[in-house]
Amino acid sequence: MKRLITGFLLSITVTVFSQANFQGKAVYQSKTTVDTNFGGRQLSEERKKQILERMKNMLEKTYVLSFTKEESLYKEEEKLETPGSRGGFRFGGFAGGGTMYKNVKDARLLESTEFFGKKFLITENAEKPKWELGSETKQIGNYTCFKATLVKKTNALDWRNMRRRNRDSEEKKDSSKVKKVSEELELPKEIVVTAWYTPQIPVSNGPGKYWGLPGLILEVNEGRTTILCSEITMNPSEKVAIDEPTKGKEITREEYNKVVKEKMEEMRERFRSRRGGNDRGGRGFH
Repeated sequence: MKRLITGFLLSITVTVFSQANFQGKAVYQSKTTVDTNFGGRQLSEERKKQILERMKNMLEKTYVLSFTKEESLYKEEEKLETPGSRGGFRFGGFAGGGTMYKNVKDARLLESTEFFGKKFLITENAEKPKWELGSETKQIGNYTCFKATLVKKTNALDWRNMRRRNRDSEEKKDSSKVKKVSEELELPKEIVVTAWYTPQIPVSNGPGKYWGLPGLILEVNEGRTTILCSEITMNPSEKVAIDEPTKGKEITREEYNKVVKEKMEEMRERFRSRRGGNDRGGRGFH
């Protein structure tokens, strides 16, 4: 009887994914943890609570992945600001947002995003991640998921993996494993990414840039950030047009990172000038 049920479910899966107009929808919850020590500053518990509440919009996000067998759109779901939040903390392009298009067949990636009021269309080759498949499994909702890992080089602009430098043990550290971001912050050069994927949904896709596994990725653990699928809908009644984004100045990922780095350095200088009583303002985009 068990074999009959398994065979029946397998036949349903094959039928669903063989449909020419098949589409799926997956909702992901992303959460990033931060150092609640706040650099050792003496803050009251109430003040810490206020800061974390203001940071919530940046640290907790919801994304929707609309996918077919070969293409996908990954988009942040907009949230209404809560009263008294005053917009929370905003870090321009760092906080995500925009729309990411992936074509896993052609290994192409396009990201439409906005940074300091200017729209960009970032183009890059979607290089297939070098996953190491494991045999460990766990259940996520109704799906059996398998573990996969990879070692990923960090992006110097990714604030989520930055950490406060520990000067007391600095001489004991292996400096070859970290990048110095500032006098206060450092960034590990590499991190281990863990993904959990389900062959029950035979689509080589997942949240953000992650793909290349024999099944939909339902969970990703990347440094201090966890992305977890909370809802899956097969062939939703409301179809989403999975088209390549076209809005924004076309730019490569390397060029975009250079723009962001220059703007951040400019803002850092403005902040230093303000502290020194000599704020001359910053330059805009040209």
